[in-house]
Amino acid sequence: MKIWHQSLTSIENVPAYRDAVIAHIQKIARPDVEVVLHGMSNETYPTEYPGHFITYSYLQNLHREQFIRNALIAESAGYDCMFIGTIPDVGLLEARTLVDIPVIGYGQASLHMASMLGDRIGIVNFLAPLADQLRYNASRYGMSEKLGPIVQTTVGFYDILEGFKNPQPVIDSFIKSAEEAIAQGADVIIPGEGPMNVFLATHGISRIGDVPIVDSFGAGIKMCESLTDLKKFSGVTMTRKGYFNAKPPAEAVSKLREFYNQESNIHPGLDYGLSVRAKV
Repeated sequence: MKIWHQSLTSIENVPAYRDAVIAHIQKIARPDVEVVLHGMSNETYPTEYPGHFITYSYLQNLHREQFIRNALIAESAGYDCMFIGTIPDVGLLEARTLVDIPVIGYGQASLHMASMLGDRIGIVNFLAPLADQLRYNASRYGMSEKLGPIVQTTVGFYDILEGFKNPQPVIDSFIKSAEEAIAQGADVIIPGEGPMNVFLATHGISRIGDVPIVDSFGAGIKMCESLTDLKKFSGVTMTRKGYFNAKPPAEAVSKLREFYNQESNIHPGLDYGLSVRAKV
């Protein structure tokens, strides 16, 4: 099985995060699964981390095209599944309408996994403006009644990168924020962004007292494995009924992508990822 992982960061430019992701994949993925890491184009952001370049609706919508384009490349290149490894699930619903391989979103997988572990979901994240989007997405997924408090940490992306060398300040900050969410009624916690999730998994933080911490990245990879297996062995695939799910005619997609100055002829040669396999 081959999974296309798509980050919202230019992941090759943040080696501490990249290496932690690789180590986590090697721990959680099945031995027969190859996960290929992909980041955003190096020209997307002025720095290695998107920051406020993803916290505005219009700017994130511009980034959406890279995810959609890469879904088309992934299917053309023979991948079995695509994992959108960022909690806003950028391009998730659109990509699903264009390809017949499963497309899994970090955010949606996290919410569904959390709903099986507890009754009131809390999110701890470090990009405060995304809270509105996360609630909107939860509503779209039918999970709004289960989503409770969203609490921001006092640490950010670069603090987390430093935390791989000095973890305790980041752990303490997360626990403090998670305890606030728990005090507001949460009984299961989702780490709000991929870097925080992978950091916590790296350092074995999976519980605060009686409250589980969802390994969102792990949940996404396992969902990829499960839906790919279901497609292969049971023939279960994405619905094509209705406006939000129907697959448009290929000629219309090609023509309009060309009109809007997007690549109309997607080919496997555009695959430029870093392959990771589980340690056996």
